[in-house]
Parts: sequence; C-alpha cells; structure tokens
Amino acid sequence: MKRILVTSVSGVGKSTVVARLAELGHRALDLDSPEWSEWVDSADGSGPTPSQPGKDWQWREDQVRDLLADDGDGVLFVSGCAANMGVFRDRFTGVVLLSAPAEVMAERLTHRTTNPYGKDPEELARSIEFKESVEPLLRATADLELDATAPLEHVVGEIERFARG
Repeated sequence: MKRILVTSVSGVGKSTVVARLAELGHRALDLDSPEWSEWVDSADGSGPTPSQPGKDWQWREDQVRDLLADDGDGVLFVSGCAANMGVFRDRFTGVVLLSAPAEVMAERLTHRTTNPYGKDPEELARSIEFKESVEPLLRATADLELDATAPLEHVVGEIERFARG
C-alpha cells in the first residue's frame, strides 16, 4: 500500500485537501483530530495554543502505527502535522508539503468554520511563527511541495498524480 502524508502548518489547507480526496473515493484521513491526536506535555514547555499551556499536539502513536501497518492494496492519504510525526517518516511512500503565504494562512484561520484553532490572536500569531520555524523542517523532508493558493481541484489532482507516480 502506498501511504501519502499531506502536511503543512495550520491554516494552509491540509484538512480541506484530505476531505476532498475522501469525497473522490480515496481512503483519506485527517490525523489532526482527537481520534488520532492528543494533547501531551510539551518537551520545551511551550505549545501552539494558550488554551493548552505547556501542551503540544501529538499523534496517538499506537493508533497511527496500526493505521500505517496496513499493507493492503491502494493508496492511503493522511493529513496532519504533529510534534512526533517524524517517528513515522519511513512508513510513508511520499510526503507532500502544502505552503501558502502568511496572509493567506491568517485569512483561512480566522474564517474557517470546521476547527476553532487559530481564531485566538495568540494562536494565530503562533501559527504564523510556525511558518518561519516549522515549515522549513517540513520542507526538508518533503518529496513534493505544492502552492496551496492554487484551486483545490488542481492541488488534489497534483497529489493524485504524485501518488500514481
């Protein structure tokens, strides 16, 4: 089974992309949900949100390990970004990084309706900081980078082509 990770910092569009992949009939999951992730004590005492001081968002390693152990046919698309996702890098066939300018991130975070994260001014500021500090780390391990300001169907089509390749 091919396993494709779609990643980015908050507000770039990974949840929207993976939801569209699922609508198109692909096996696609958003790991940035309580089913797959949880708040844990932060290694450095900081975190992405003032609502969870000293906590960081991490994938539930036992569940993600089981999910990625499936060696069936087809493609599994997952989206997410978590402090411990590097533990699983070798389980992915490919990693797609979505990127967008900070102004686009801010607009998407403040106006999205599917997730409250980023509406708090401190969370928004932290997300923009992550564009500078975390995105370069994601870029270093990505196999493909896509401009998430392109139309959704274009971004999804590029990810489907990448998975076929």
